[in-house]
Amino acid sequence: MSVTDSAGAPRRGKIGRVINDRRLRRSQHLHSAVATLAGIAGLLAASLLAILDRPVSALDLGIFAGFFLAIGLGVTVGFHRHFAHRAFQATPATRAALAILGCMAAQGPVVFWVALHRLHHEFSDRPGDPHSPNLAGSSAFQRIKGLLHAYIGWTVRHPVPNANYYARDLLADRRLMWINRRYYAWIALGLVLPAALSGLIAQSALGAAEGLVWGGLIRLFAVHNIIWWITSLAHAAGRRDYLSGDRSTNNIWIALPTLGEGWHNNHHGFPRAAVLSFEWWQIDISGLVIRLLERCGLAWDIHAPTPAALAARRRGEA
Repeated sequence: MSVTDSAGAPRRGKIGRVINDRRLRRSQHLHSAVATLAGIAGLLAASLLAILDRPVSALDLGIFAGFFLAIGLGVTVGFHRHFAHRAFQATPATRAALAILGCMAAQGPVVFWVALHRLHHEFSDRPGDPHSPNLAGSSAFQRIKGLLHAYIGWTVRHPVPNANYYARDLLADRRLMWINRRYYAWIALGLVLPAALSGLIAQSALGAAEGLVWGGLIRLFAVHNIIWWITSLAHAAGRRDYLSGDRSTNNIWIALPTLGEGWHNNHHGFPRAAVLSFEWWQIDISGLVIRLLERCGLAWDIHAPTPAALAARRRGEA
């Protein structure tokens, strides 16, 4: 195993940004492929259940919505804003709950997720960014190719970030590392819980199966799309309201389904901002949850840009 920088060149005398290990890279890409196929299998299973005269029920939708929201917030509030950007402080129990919920999304353990995301920010929309849609070229074909890469292609091609370089703060947290090592147990729990809850409410094995499909597999696919839409569309379509050094955009159409992450130019302009709604009409569900945690005494030190900082970085153009 050798350690290289983000472009693949050997680094000597200091820690490299990525790890050049074929087996490790292959295992992580296989993990991404399996998680994606599991979500697609859930969509096919739901279609078969509908064909077999089992239309989608209110219970199915409720189980899906509840687990989508909880696990999605584990990614957006936990993995992204808290662990990756340290946008707010939280109690140990809150940190643990956010880490476990984020792991249930099957997007990688918290340390890996954070390291890869910090790698993205260091090279956003420049060579070395693992999922920019803007590096393939300027022709129509190249732009489509770039979007496909940024949406899903990168998940089976990305480099392996070096956690010693990008996430040393997390490696020093014993409680967090205990959670990180049990990553696959949390994925399993994220599938078992909706199946068990739906089975108990419906009082049937078929109800449990529908809970697994809707609260487990389809939810998995939907939460993955939170990330895929951001890595692709939020760097290609929308407004660039603030100077950010990249092509990140604000996109109202994906802000709600991504729980507020669609205000992506706001985020890249001010990466440590805990709440991304800089205008009254910008709905940021994740930011509202962070404010709720603050009111409950579970979070504090909520980072926010000052009005002067916002004005200084305002572009004044679309």
